[in-house]
Amino acid sequence: MECCLILSVFVDENGVFLGSYSALSASAFYAVLLGLRIRGARDMEPKYAACVVLAFSLMVITTYYLQPHGVIADATQRASLSLNASQSPAKKIPERMFGLAFEEINHSGAGGLWAELVSNRGFEAGGPNTPSNISPWTIIGNETSILVSTDRSSCFDKNKVALQMEVLCDIDGDNICPAGGVGVYNPGYWGMNIEKGKRYRVAFYVRSLQPIEMSVSFIGSKEHKLATYDIKDDDVAEWKKMEMVLEAYGSDANSRLQLTTSKRSTIWLDQVSALPLDTHNGHGFRQDLFDMLAALKPGFIRFPGGSYVEGDRLMNAFRWRETIGAWEERPGCFNDVWQYWTDNGLGYFEYLQLAEDLGVSPIWVVNIGISRNEQVDTSLIMPFVQDTLDAIEFARGDASSTMGSARAAMGHPEPFDLQYVAAGNQDCWKKNYRGSYMKFYNAIKEAYPDIKIITNCDASAAVLDHPADLYDYHVYTNANSMFSMAHNFDHTSRNGPKAFVSEYAVTGGEAGRGNLLKALAEAGFLIGLERNSDVVEMASSAPLFVNVNDQRFNPDAIVFDSSNVYGTPTYWMQHLFKASNGATLLDSMLQSPSSSLTASAISWTDADSGRSYVKVKVVNFGGNRVNLKLSVEGLDNKSIESAGSTLTTLTSTNVKDENSFQEPKKVSPVINALKNASNKMTFVMPPYSFISIDLLRKSKVIQDAGSNGVYESRVI
Repeated sequence: MECCLILSVFVDENGVFLGSYSALSASAFYAVLLGLRIRGARDMEPKYAACVVLAFSLMVITTYYLQPHGVIADATQRASLSLNASQSPAKKIPERMFGLAFEEINHSGAGGLWAELVSNRGFEAGGPNTPSNISPWTIIGNETSILVSTDRSSCFDKNKVALQMEVLCDIDGDNICPAGGVGVYNPGYWGMNIEKGKRYRVAFYVRSLQPIEMSVSFIGSKEHKLATYDIKDDDVAEWKKMEMVLEAYGSDANSRLQLTTSKRSTIWLDQVSALPLDTHNGHGFRQDLFDMLAALKPGFIRFPGGSYVEGDRLMNAFRWRETIGAWEERPGCFNDVWQYWTDNGLGYFEYLQLAEDLGVSPIWVVNIGISRNEQVDTSLIMPFVQDTLDAIEFARGDASSTMGSARAAMGHPEPFDLQYVAAGNQDCWKKNYRGSYMKFYNAIKEAYPDIKIITNCDASAAVLDHPADLYDYHVYTNANSMFSMAHNFDHTSRNGPKAFVSEYAVTGGEAGRGNLLKALAEAGFLIGLERNSDVVEMASSAPLFVNVNDQRFNPDAIVFDSSNVYGTPTYWMQHLFKASNGATLLDSMLQSPSSSLTASAISWTDADSGRSYVKVKVVNFGGNRVNLKLSVEGLDNKSIESAGSTLTTLTSTNVKDENSFQEPKKVSPVINALKNASNKMTFVMPPYSFISIDLLRKSKVIQDAGSNGVYESRVI
C-alpha cells in the first residue's frame, strides 16, 4: 500500500510520469516520505527503502530515456528568434512544395474517395474461374427458394463472370416466395451511407429466359426500406442495361443494396453499380473526403502509390490501360500488396481528373517492369517503355492522337497537365533498376523533353550515377529520429537534382493511431525541408487515407468510415504549411540552449484576399515551456496592422492525445486573434506544441502581436 502511494505521486491517472528527477526537488521527495511517517532513510523499513529506490530509479529513467514521450517538466526555457522581413534577394519556395501522396491502401480509393457504393460490382473478385466466391454479396432466401452461382456468360469480354439466380419459388403455387422476395444484396464497404433526400444512380446489366419483375432497394440496418424501384421487362433475352435514380426517404449509414424478385425465373446479373449523384463535380469523388484534400491547398498529388504500383507480383501491378474507358469494361485487379480487390473505378483517367479538380500537378508513378518480387530483364523492357509513352500521350496528347482520342471519348478533349513521371517505387537497390530506368528516361525525354523524371535513387548524400530531374526520398522512423531530421538536408549539395520527399511518417507504437507526438515530430521535419527548399522541391506524408474497417498501415492522415471523416493531428499540422507553397523564405536565427526547438519564417500573400503576411512557425518538441522572444527586423511598427494578425497553436494536454469520430478536433489548431502588434514580442510556448504567428502587413510590411493581446479564440 505504502509503495503504491510513493509511486502514485509521480504518475497521473493513466500511468504516465508527470515529472523527472531533474524537475523534482529533494524537499518534494522527502515530503512524500514524511506523508508516510518515515522520518529519514536511516529509519526506513526494508520494504519502504525498496519502494523509494524504485521510485528514484523510475524518475531517473524518465528523465534520460522517456523524454520526449509525454514527460512535462515545470521549468521554463528561454529562447530568441530573430528574422529579417525585408531581405533581398528573395528565396522563393517552390510553388508545389507541399502536396499529397495517394495510394490505393487502407481502402483509400475503393470504399473511400471513389464514391462507388457496391463492392465487387462485377463479381470478378473471386477470380476468373467459376464457380467463384462472390463475397460480400449475400443470398436472400434459402436453397428451397433460390440457387445462386457464377458462370462466364457476361457480355463483357474483360469481365466474363456473371451471377446466375435460379429462382425456385413463385408468387403462387406450392412454393411461394417469402415476403419481400428472394435475391441478393450487397453491403458495400462495411455499410452504405444512404441519406434522406439524396439521390442515387443505380445501374446493372440483366438477362433472363423469362420476363422479369424485380425490386431494387436500399435497406437500412433495421430492415426498413430507404428507397425502392420496381422493374418489369419482357424483353431481356439478351443482356440489357437497367439504369434508375432512387431518392432516399430515410437515412442509415449501415445500409445495403438488394435486388429481389418473387417470380419464378432464371436471371443473370452483372456490373451492378450505385453512386450518389452529389459526388464532386459529378466526377465520382466522395465530396467530404475531397473537401479534406482541398482544404490543405496542396501543390501536387502523387498517384497511384506506393507499393500498389509495383504489386507483389507483376501480374497484379497497376496497369493504367486496364483502368480507362467504360467502367463496365475495366477488369479490376487484386491488390496483392494490401490484400483486397478493386474494381478500378478510380483509374488513371480519374486520378488525372482528381488532380485537375484540386488544381494541382499530377505526379504519376509508373511501374518500370519491377514488382516487389520480380524483375523484367532490361533487354525485355521496351514494351513497358512503350506502354508508358502511350499513357503520357493519353494524358497530354491532342484529341486527334491515338491515345488522346481515347481520353476525349471519356469526356475530356483538352489535355491534362502531366509534367512529372516517377520511375518506379523504392526500386533503386534492385539489380535491373538502373538499366531499365535509363531506357525509360531516354525514351520519355526524346518524346517529351519538358517532363521531369524522378529516380528512386537517393542523391542527398552521394552523387547520382545517372541523370534525373528529381530524386525520390522516403523516411519512416520514430518520433525522435524524425524531429532530428530537420537538419537532414542542411549539408546536401546545392548542385544536381532536387529531392522529392514523397513519403514521410512517424511510425511505431509511440505514434498510436496518429497522435500529437507524431504530428510535432513531422512538423519539425517539414520546417527543415522548408528551410532547405533550395534543394527540396516537394514533400508529402503517407499514407493519406484509411478506412477504419481495414487499416493495413498505421497511422494515417485522414480517417473515415461510410459516413464520417476526421483528420489526425498530422493532417491538422499540415494546415500550418499550406501557405508555404510559392512563398518567400525569410532568413531567421533561433538561439536556444535546447535542441528541442526548430523554426522557420516566410512571407506570403493570401490569393483570395490579396493581403500579405509574415508567418513564423516554431515547434517545441520538449517537455518544458519556452519563453520565446521574437524580433522582426526590416519593419517599423507603423507598418504592422493589428487586426487580422493571429497566433495559431497546435497542442494538447497529453502528447499521446488523438482525434476520433467522437472528438474529431480534440487535437487541432486553435487560432487566437492578437492585438497590440509590434516588431518585438514575447510568447510562451506550451510543452509539446507547434505555433504559427501570422502577422498582417500594412501594404508590404509586417505585423506582430504580444502574447498578452489575445482577446478571442476559435477552432478551425
